[in-house]
Amino acid sequence: MIRVAVVLLFTLLISNQVLADVYKYVDSEGHVYYTDDPKNSLYKRIIRTRPKSYSKALPFVSVNKKKYADMIAQAAVRHQVDAKLLHAVIQAESAYDATAVSSAGAVGLMQLMPATARRYGVTDRRDPDQNINGGTRYLKDLLRMFDSNLNLAVAAYNAGENAVIRYHNSIPPYPETRNYVKQVLALYNR
Repeated sequence: MIRVAVVLLFTLLISNQVLADVYKYVDSEGHVYYTDDPKNSLYKRIIRTRPKSYSKALPFVSVNKKKYADMIAQAAVRHQVDAKLLHAVIQAESAYDATAVSSAGAVGLMQLMPATARRYGVTDRRDPDQNINGGTRYLKDLLRMFDSNLNLAVAAYNAGENAVIRYHNSIPPYPETRNYVKQVLALYNR
């Protein structure tokens, strides 16, 4: 059973057609369960998919980047987060598509989940200004939480802060998260 789950998980990881987030749960007897539809909070997300519109938005990255540059710059100054980092996260998350919606329900430029939006007072995740400000505040909190360690803050933005903490303040061993950190840092360092 576990071999089947591992093969399925590996197939999802290498596929370009991953359509849903994948969650993992290990019960008290060590049984491992994977799902794209967690029924409770015991399941932890291990793979987060990009919105379906990501590849369609790529040709418009430079146009949309210019469109939102002022909003991003204002959020960067307001919340004291490097604008280059915001640009890197937005490009990795949504390719600057303000209408992006992931299969898991993340929305907008910074792909805010409903709970994150509530946490940061975002009432309309589709509004680019609110989305950028909410995502920037979350990223600032993650940087503060992980002592300005960019790798850990970016990993936490992708996998959640609890995943980083659970792995003793290191990047979780999820291939998707490790690739995400590499992608964001490459964009950031350009």
